[in-house]
This record gives sequence, structure tokens and C-alpha cells, in this order.
Amino acid sequence: MTSDTEEISGVVGTTAAQEERISSLAEERRQSLAEERLRSLAEERLRSLSTTSEVSEDSATALLPDVTFSPVTHTNMGSPTTNRESQPLLGARHDLDDFNHWPDDPHFTDLVRQAETSIESGIYPERIYQGSSGSYFVKNSNAKVIAVFKPKDEEPYGRLNPKWTKWLHKVCCPCCFGRSCLVPNQGYLSEAGASLVDQKLQLNVVPKTRVVKLASETFNYTRIDREKSRAKKLVSERFPKVGRHFHRIGLPPKVGSFQVFVEGFKDADYWLRRFEAEPLGETTSKQFQLQFERLVILDYIIRNTDRGNDNWLIKYDKPELADEGEGEDWSLVKPPEVKVAAIDNGLAFPFKHPDSWRAYPYHWAWLPWAKISFSNETRDLVLPLLSDMNFVQELCDDMYKLFQTDKGFDRHIFERQMSVMRGQILNLTQALRDAKSPVQLVQMPAVIVERSKGRVGTTARFRSFSDTFTQSFQEKSPFFSWC
Repeated sequence: MTSDTEEISGVVGTTAAQEERISSLAEERRQSLAEERLRSLAEERLRSLSTTSEVSEDSATALLPDVTFSPVTHTNMGSPTTNRESQPLLGARHDLDDFNHWPDDPHFTDLVRQAETSIESGIYPERIYQGSSGSYFVKNSNAKVIAVFKPKDEEPYGRLNPKWTKWLHKVCCPCCFGRSCLVPNQGYLSEAGASLVDQKLQLNVVPKTRVVKLASETFNYTRIDREKSRAKKLVSERFPKVGRHFHRIGLPPKVGSFQVFVEGFKDADYWLRRFEAEPLGETTSKQFQLQFERLVILDYIIRNTDRGNDNWLIKYDKPELADEGEGEDWSLVKPPEVKVAAIDNGLAFPFKHPDSWRAYPYHWAWLPWAKISFSNETRDLVLPLLSDMNFVQELCDDMYKLFQTDKGFDRHIFERQMSVMRGQILNLTQALRDAKSPVQLVQMPAVIVERSKGRVGTTARFRSFSDTFTQSFQEKSPFFSWC
């Protein structure tokens, strides 16, 4: 009886092993069939592309979607992992949500969420045809403009800039292409950095700007990116189980600056001409002077190399008569209000003062308001902060946290950028103490405050930056000082 029992158990064990082997072979066969279907689908897609245009071998390889098969784990029928058909195909959205999230600024986070939701619903950003870069009006679900997005790779000197003027400039005149004092393709960081300086000094003239990631059909992508996106969508529609393994199905998100849109503002050049014909009242003129001084302080600290009267905005609400009530026979006059918005800060934070062909002056220096000395209100607001070296170092540390997020970040180049900014702060502090005017400020010699390099160890390999600073003046001047 015992031998019969052992024989039966051996047969049962052999049968279970065979069933497990058969199940494993069936699973391998299923994966191989899926791979063959996917490959044939991709080859069919490539053949259709070759009939319309020539496709190189590298392009064909790039069009093949990246697919990885994860090992199948056998679970119970009641396990939640077996019901994966209802899981979303866009697995990268979670990573995007983590990037576009600011716990300390829920209002801005909600604004970016509105932009993402509108793009998913088919309300795409609209390209701004003015300017020399690819910038876009971002809208919410009600098709209302809420922000301006400037992708990194569509900047004036970016590789995907959709404006043909910069391409022509690069091809026909490469020797004069770009600005030698600026780090290439850091305009989006410059936009966010200007907003950071504005918030730290409480100037409130720069619309809030942060670095975000967005993807949209209206952005300028390469043909390879668009074809890869179409191929992945087609595969995921026909083979949902295969599509779940894609890291991303849609177009790749672009990193760039996201600036809140301001309403009711017009180009400064428009209102400046009006103010010449219709001078402001004493109270309104004083209010505009204070706003103008904040613009001057911002541009000087970040050393903006592109500040004309066409890229900063003014909002002027004329005085109106407002009825106090139906039973009253008199009216109340609403006082006029004027505000300034400093936009287009993408060409700032140079690593040296302009010293080659152009000087890139501040065009507001020729305005009559630039000849008036800085007011006591402005000095009381800014001077205590700029005189504190701890505050200046904290500002540099915050700038470091922002700039280091760029893939091409260079610590030594960043230190040179901060050296220029420290020199600008030093000049501005002295001008505020001496009650100088903005014109006198820009006439001061360019100063560079560098962090001294000390040695830690015995070799140059362990060289690091110390906490001592040296001051120097720029001796070389640009060839043209008026442009």
C-alpha cells in the first residue's frame, strides 16, 4: 500500500511539473507573437513613410518604439494586479505632476494644472508671432490666456527656434550670431531668475515666472518625435497590453519658463508717447516714478541686455466717475492708477559685462524719469536688503538652486554670473546711498566682485571657492556704446 501511494504522488508531481512547463512555454510563445506583431506593425509604418519621403536608417531606427516586456507574475484571481486593463496608458503623467508642483505656491500649481487640462482637452497653446523665439499663449479650459510659455529649445538661439529670421542670421552671419556675454540657451532660467530677484526684493514688477514642463501639438518638434508619438499611439490602440509598457505615448514634454499673463497692459512705448502729449497729474506721476525705479533696480541687478521700450508694459487706468448711489446727486472720482510690468527677461545674467561689439544699453536711461534721483520710498525698500551681505549670499544660493537644474550647468560659469551680479548690487547700493539718479547709476564703471579661490589640500584638484571676495573694474569697452 505504501509503495502504491508513493507511485501515485510521483505521478502527480510529474504532472504538475509538466503543467508548469507548458504554462511557461505558452507565456513565452505569447510574448514572441506580440513582438512579431509589433515589429510587423512598425515595419508597415516605415514602409508607408518611405512612400511619401525618404527615411534614413537612423531615422527608421528612431521611429521604432522602445518596448520592454516585464516578467509575468502569477497572482490569485482576486488580486487587484490582475485587473490592469483599466490602468492609464500615459505613465509619464505622474512624473510630470511631480515636476510641476510647488507646495509653497498652490495658486501657481493650480494655474499650471489648468494649462495641462486645457491641452488634454484640445485647447492648445497659440504661438506668438512677435519676437525672435518660439513663445506661446497658454489658455485655460475657457480659452482664456493665462500664461506665456517659452520652451528652452525654441529660444532665439535654440535648435528648434521656429522663427526663420534667427536661422537666416545663424547661416548668413555666424560671426555675429548670439551674444558673447550670455550663456547660450539659458533664457528660460533668466526669466525665472528675474522673477526670483523680483520676489526677494519685493519689487512686484515681474509677473510670477517658474520653470515648468509642457507638451503640446502646437510646439515645434522634430519630425522624428512626431512620428514616434504616432507609432506609439497606433500600437497602444491595437495592442493595449503592449502599450502599457511604454514610458510615454504622447509628445515629449518641453522644459521652459511659464510666466503668468497680465491683463490690461500695453507696450510702454504706447503710453510713454501718450504721457508726452497728456502729462500725468502730480500724484499719478509720483506713482509712476516709483514703479519706474523698481524696473530700473531689477534691470540693473540682473544686467538685462535686452530692455527697450517695446518689451516692458504699462497699465494706466484713467480717472473715472463712479456713481455713489441712485439717490445721490453727486459722483465720486476714482483716482487714476498706473502699474509697470517687466517682461522679456530672457537675455539677462551675463557672465561678463558686454565688451565686444555692442554695449546693450538700458533704453529707459533716455527717458525723463531716469534723470530724477531715487526716491526715499525706493531707498527704504531696497537699501537695507542690498546692504546685508547675508541677504546677497542667500540670493546667490537661491539662484544656484535654480540654475543647477539645467543639464548644461557649469559651476564656474555660474560663479562668473554671480560675480557680475554682485558688482551690480555694489554699484546700486552706492548709488542709493548717494541719492543718485538712474542715469548716474548706469554711468558708473562696471564692477566685478569675484569670490576668491582658495586651496583645500595640496593639489589643484581640490581647489574650491572661499568666502573672501575681490573687486575689479572692467577695462575693455564695447566698440559701439549706443546700441
